[in-house]
Amino acid sequence: MDFSAYLSGLGMGLSLIVAIGAQNAFVLRQGLRGGHVFAVCLTCALSDVALIVLGVTSFSRIAAVLPWLDPVMRFGGAAFLGFYGLKSLMSAVRSRAALDVGAANGATPLMPTLVACLAITWLNPHVYLDTVVLLGTISTQFPGREMAFALGAMTSSFGFFFSLGYGAAWLRPVFAQPTAWRILEGAIAAVMWVIAGSLVVGG
Repeated sequence: MDFSAYLSGLGMGLSLIVAIGAQNAFVLRQGLRGGHVFAVCLTCALSDVALIVLGVTSFSRIAAVLPWLDPVMRFGGAAFLGFYGLKSLMSAVRSRAALDVGAANGATPLMPTLVACLAITWLNPHVYLDTVVLLGTISTQFPGREMAFALGAMTSSFGFFFSLGYGAAWLRPVFAQPTAWRILEGAIAAVMWVIAGSLVVGG
């Protein structure tokens, strides 16, 4: 296995997945509540695996047939990430919100929790952009080493979701403060712009 491609996949996967969205907020809340943490983390990670495989295996083949698709997706993804970074920066400047984890009691049963988790994951168009389009596009920079890149991205998903789910208890005092969210959103903006730049340069 090509270790450099693996590390690139790991880094890119982590960079994309750290952005706070509906899925990560759901995992974070479940971790803070202690509600079916393992099942929720596993569901999110396996969903990412399926989407990453789809992106890495299918996007490169489609791009070979349609050579114009790769630059279109690359620059389109860079534009989206630039906008996403700006949105995160504005949120960092304006936001006064703190994490509302809700009541710790009255845990939701497993099946409704998993249904909600799957809906948040698979009905969110951003997850397809991150995994199928962006990671699929970036993987084309590693010809013959796409699966090593994909394995790195998959590792980042498993590591992130389980760390977020089980480490959430330690984060509760932190994210009770609006300042923590502002700092995180600012960091997300920087990460998104770095990835957007790498897409443009890679093109």
